[in-house]
Amino acid sequence: MRVDLFDFELPEERIALRPIVPRDAARLLVIDAKANRFEDRTIRDLPDLLRPQDALVVNDTRVIPARLEGIRVRGESIAHVEVTLHQRENDNTWRAFARPAKRLALGERIRFGETSESMACLLAALDGTVVAKHEGGEVTLAFDLTGPALEEAIASVGQMPLPPYIASRRATDAQDERDYQTMFAEEPGAVAAPTAGLHFTSELIAEIEGRGVSLHHVTLHVGAGTFLPVKVKDTRDHNMHAEWGRLSSQTADALNATRGQGGRIVAAGTTALRLLESAADESSAIRAFSGETSIFIEPGYRFRVVDALITNLHLPRSTLFMLVAAFAGLDLMKRAYSHAVEQKYRFYSYGDACLLLR
Repeated sequence: MRVDLFDFELPEERIALRPIVPRDAARLLVIDAKANRFEDRTIRDLPDLLRPQDALVVNDTRVIPARLEGIRVRGESIAHVEVTLHQRENDNTWRAFARPAKRLALGERIRFGETSESMACLLAALDGTVVAKHEGGEVTLAFDLTGPALEEAIASVGQMPLPPYIASRRATDAQDERDYQTMFAEEPGAVAAPTAGLHFTSELIAEIEGRGVSLHHVTLHVGAGTFLPVKVKDTRDHNMHAEWGRLSSQTADALNATRGQGGRIVAAGTTALRLLESAADESSAIRAFSGETSIFIEPGYRFRVVDALITNLHLPRSTLFMLVAAFAGLDLMKRAYSHAVEQKYRFYSYGDACLLLR
């Protein structure tokens, strides 16, 4: 499909720079594909919008401080380097987006935790070597540390990797360390938050479960590739970055039982949806899953297991907007997003949400 079909006008002031407080006070645009209509609600209405015997599936990945700043020293030349880790390859190697990537050569050493201005203490630094260069400013870094020691060093020198549409407008601060993490966060490895999960509170979950809805955890480590613009003219030419996920056999059995009893599978976020669809076979049975997925969902995709989707309001021309257009229909989603702009909904990671009914 032509990528320009997924474009729409979005005023910059509609981009949320902070989440609403409390989290479950966010607005909720309910989009019913079957009825071809939408209505304005709030996240707190979710218990009334879900049904007994439904299954709510959340992503329990935990965001790591994956944005690293450092210096590259070449003779007397010192250059500032910033990288965002996005995919772990082994115990000491990560793929990352680097700026400025063109100035980095194979075999070049980078010391993170230092800048050309601060020259921080050696004990606080983390050294890495550029072992491969890829397209789009992407590099592979091999760190001197490995395993838990590397994780501790990244936690020490790294910063929360806010999306570029927020980070370009304000600095990251301590509040983001709390705000950009869901209440379900358990498994470290994501470099972007599964933002639909940011709206939930323990009180809201208790009320949802009290209505007979079951709660299930899956893991998909969200990569920075989720924010990459689609630069090709046709979706057939777009390559999705792979992300690692896991869905246990116990969760698969429980979700299959839910479907067998007439309950709906409700994905909290596009990440949970992509993992569920990756774990489903041709007969629409959910199987245990552990590994990478690069599933790309656009209009024409046949959904196998997910019946409803809770998700934020996404970027124009993004793979996430393509996914929701596949779920509820492109024309309906464009009308709904136009309504959201007119009604001053807050967009993107820290913004409001939608409930899509397929």
